Amino acid sequence: MPYNYTRRQGDKEITFSFRSPVSSSIGLIACVLGIGPLTMSCGLLPKESAEAESQRSGKEQRNNATAVDVAIARSGLLRQEPLYTGTTNAFRVVSLRSQVEGRLLALNVDMGNAVKGGQVIGQLDDALLLTALKQAEAELASLKSEVARARTLISNARAEVEQARLQVVQAQADSQRQQKLLKEGAIALQSAEQSQTQARTATQALRAATEQVSTEQQAVAAAQGRVVAQQALVAEAKERRSYAKLTSPIAGVITEKVTEPGNLLQPGNEILKIGDFSRVKVIVQVSELELGKIQLGQSVQVSLDAFPNKKYTGRVIRISPAADTTSRLVPVEVEIPNTDGKIGSGLLARVNFQSSAQQRVVIPQTAIQQPSGGVSSPSPTDRETPNRNGTVFVINNTDGKPKVTSKSVTLGEKADSKVEILSGLQPGESFVVRSGKPLKDGQDVRISIISEKPESSPKPN
Repeated sequence: MPYNYTRRQGDKEITFSFRSPVSSSIGLIACVLGIGPLTMSCGLLPKESAEAESQRSGKEQRNNATAVDVAIARSGLLRQEPLYTGTTNAFRVVSLRSQVEGRLLALNVDMGNAVKGGQVIGQLDDALLLTALKQAEAELASLKSEVARARTLISNARAEVEQARLQVVQAQADSQRQQKLLKEGAIALQSAEQSQTQARTATQALRAATEQVSTEQQAVAAAQGRVVAQQALVAEAKERRSYAKLTSPIAGVITEKVTEPGNLLQPGNEILKIGDFSRVKVIVQVSELELGKIQLGQSVQVSLDAFPNKKYTGRVIRISPAADTTSRLVPVEVEIPNTDGKIGSGLLARVNFQSSAQQRVVIPQTAIQQPSGGVSSPSPTDRETPNRNGTVFVINNTDGKPKVTSKSVTLGEKADSKVEILSGLQPGESFVVRSGKPLKDGQDVRISIISEKPESSPKPN
């Protein structure tokens, strides 16, 4: 049974309650006799009780605040472009093949080695090629000698022509004198006729010598033609011999080695493959439904699992004119730079074809408040309704207590339970995604533990 005892201290009355005779006796004795420490303790009880009551009241007030889920406004695209996967490949792969028959004597490179254009990377046995070259050069020398002899004959023939021309001049002069003497009766007719015959004979000899010169000139021209043809054969033999030195046709990296030194090669046999990795291409299979959004030269974003912290900007270089008849997918080639040479072939690549749409603030539709103050739920009829007004509650935490402030926003397109904000909400602002109760402007709220925390600004050094 409880026992109550009331005592006045100053202008206040203090009531003590005791539940057992023993405790009541001790309490009465302590308070009546005015024991110092106990009396002081009894005097402080009302103050401590008030502080506890105040703390309890504040806690209850905080517990009564409406719980809200908070997110950070960010810019983005309402509809995310599909992500395509492909594999990296060298921009081009060149196969180095033997152009002549011969045994492979040396190969100075291995897989993964970088080579320059024109660099000597191997050697074939060129003994037979050297022999063929020497034979061609010997034949060329013989033909050149033949041309020289023909030119000598031309010189002799021209000398004979000159001699025959002098004889013609002399014979014609003698014939004219004989004809004059014949008219004067100084000589017989026979002598005059003999001089005419000698003049005609000299003329025929001149004509024959002239024709001989023409014949010799034709012979020289023919010999010179054979020289030119043989010179081409010599050049071909030299070129064939140069094929014995294996040189890299492009700058790149050895991607495959097909044969080894010691093997006999025939013309056309593959020796190794060289990949050009100055640029890298990725081939992705695109749905025919998305093909209309892709154009040649279009910019794309490429990420590689091998380098997750780096993004590459590429461009579309080729769109196949033919789709797969079964899958209805169209191969599209994308080129990305490889300035540091770290990208190899066979790496998994993820390609995102960039959209030309402008990025805006995109938030969930649940954050849009109805005119009555409640939270709106997405409706199928609102999917593509542009330029409507709405209200969003943002978090105001200036005085240390989170409160909400209503903001009027202009809505854009809606899709996939999200809506574009054309104006009224800036990136980085904290807004209410959903709340347990209808909200009012300036109302205290309690931020849930699943809410998104704003990024803290870096501290100055």
